[in-house]
Amino acid sequence: MLDIADELHRWVEQGRDFAVATVVAVGGSAPRRPGAALAVDTHGTAIGSVSGGCVEGAVYELCRQALLDGEPVLERFGYSDEDAFAVGLTCGGVIDILVTPVRAGDPVRPVLASALAVAARGGAAAVARIVSGPAGPTGRALLVRPDGSCEGGFGAHPGLDRTVAAEASAFLDAGRTGTLEIGEQGSCCGAPLTVLVESSVPAPRMIVFGAIDFASALVRVGKFLGHRVTVCDARPVFATRARFPEADDIVVEWPHEYLARTEVDARTVLCVLTHDAKFDVPLLALALRLPVAYVGAMGSRRTHLDRNQRLREAGVSEPELARLRSPIGLDLGARTPEETALSIASEIVAQRRGGGGLPLTGAHTPIHHDVSAAPSGRIGSVA
Repeated sequence: MLDIADELHRWVEQGRDFAVATVVAVGGSAPRRPGAALAVDTHGTAIGSVSGGCVEGAVYELCRQALLDGEPVLERFGYSDEDAFAVGLTCGGVIDILVTPVRAGDPVRPVLASALAVAARGGAAAVARIVSGPAGPTGRALLVRPDGSCEGGFGAHPGLDRTVAAEASAFLDAGRTGTLEIGEQGSCCGAPLTVLVESSVPAPRMIVFGAIDFASALVRVGKFLGHRVTVCDARPVFATRARFPEADDIVVEWPHEYLARTEVDARTVLCVLTHDAKFDVPLLALALRLPVAYVGAMGSRRTHLDRNQRLREAGVSEPELARLRSPIGLDLGARTPEETALSIASEIVAQRRGGGGLPLTGAHTPIHHDVSAAPSGRIGSVA
């Protein structure tokens, strides 16, 4: 749901009633991950997607019905269903969809409105909804903020809200969306409940070091992939807004000094395009010791070997050096800046998703990989 927060937030501000269908769990080669959503308002306007087109029509009708009767519903679509082809899910996957009506006066509306407002402005929050249990899906939600404060609740055993809030905080810290299993009293006691937790976190950072023509293309691709992109170069004549109009930030500073003072996390990707030892060595010596998702460096194979030796002399260990993706990118035969940017972006996606970078034609491996780490041992699925 939070993946279409901008549009849904506008609907809330306009006072529209709507129903939102959210992917809860997936199996096989289903194209969308938990948290993907489709919403339908009372005029029949639809936004978002839950399956890349496979079951949109059937889910659209579920949303229209939920708006009429005000009841949330959990529905499964999959290749094993006798009417699988009727709804169009022919990709070989299985998806569970939670449909929640969000109408004026519904107890879930103010909670979801708050969550959508946070997500629409790029803030961090987690929202939890009960998917299944003794009473089935409920029309309530719990919003958890990074500071631990909460809004809403399930109106059942007080221990349930406390436990879900703690679990949702763990999801939020990890930037995860998925489900967890919990007892209806907030512990292992009582009938089991399945709870969907959706997290909204700020866009992951991409920091591009080196204000060259290849960097301009990489900025555009990085923005397309949803990153907040920073360009950093020590040379003010090259690091300009005119050269990088799509960058979120442009920094004129020695790269290693900027990296030492800026905030990074486990989703940050660092792309070093300077291929100049005086910039590369101090920058990479720091970068390879940071808990970031990706560190790549441009250069020929000869440059790569020389740079590795310089890094060893600077005290970089072999395990740290093994983290370096160099020469940067996948082997696509790229020549132009745009093709090179695609090569780099492909490697970043492959590393994030666990892909091998090989053609799918003739392969027998899964199309979609799941390399997510669960923040709790009771999680059913994460994305």
